[in-house]
Amino acid sequence: LVVLLVRLHLTGFFWGDCSLSNTLFRRSAGEFAAYLVDAETGELHGVLSYGQRAYDLDLLSTNVFGELLDLQAGELLDADVDPATLVARIGERYDDLWRALTDVEEFSVDEMWRIEQRIERLNRLGFDVDELDIVTDWDGATVRIQPKVVEAEHHARRLQGLTGLDVEESQARRLLNDLDAFAAAHGLQAEDPMIIAHRWVTDVYEPLRAMIPDPLRGIVEPAEMYHDILVHRWFLSERAGDEVDFFDAARSYVESILPARAATVSAAETSGPDELSAVSPSDDDPSFD
Repeated sequence: LVVLLVRLHLTGFFWGDCSLSNTLFRRSAGEFAAYLVDAETGELHGVLSYGQRAYDLDLLSTNVFGELLDLQAGELLDADVDPATLVARIGERYDDLWRALTDVEEFSVDEMWRIEQRIERLNRLGFDVDELDIVTDWDGATVRIQPKVVEAEHHARRLQGLTGLDVEESQARRLLNDLDAFAAAHGLQAEDPMIIAHRWVTDVYEPLRAMIPDPLRGIVEPAEMYHDILVHRWFLSERAGDEVDFFDAARSYVESILPARAATVSAAETSGPDELSAVSPSDDDPSFD
């Protein structure tokens, strides 16, 4: 949610009603991707002032705190979750991310490598830098840089360029890591990235998609299922004390976990918390986390 707010503010969008209830959350490789679903109070500006950003951030903290208290009162919030502590992290997380994306950085001309370091750091956060303001002082001894045009979903765009897959940012990061592992396992590091990606899609991703039973297609996202299988494979390998084959892990997942996962997703769309808990898998199953 904080990443969403930062992304909106970078584009000059003032939300005006930030809250959990006005946000859509989608699973993304064990995390969640957030989307704005109610922009009735929103305003688009060229650049937001500090006051506008601070208002949105304060409103977000206030609303989320109230919503968490409501969940707590309804006994729908995990007992280990402290609303006050969680809300305090919102401001810290926002400030850290905003500074990482917008702060001016100064260094000597002998440290030009720090330009690439800054770009790589932003890429790891999931952002592309389309424009970088670079200024050298009057005596040419100091360089000052500041990102000017920053776009989110760096990994998602990279994966789509390589494979054509349109997935969430966290899912893309996980799939790209597996793509790199595939290249290493098959000695393909020297090959063209497009060739590697084509082989990975053909030999791994598409066969996995084909394993989804017909009744569950449209309920289960292949990219999220891929992530779940990687987690499941890790647990199986730990249990076996040896590396489990990817497709063996996939078959195990499809047979033992996927039906419960699909039932939970379906129930979440049509039922309340009581019905949802009835179809959730056992807490003893670590692969479903």
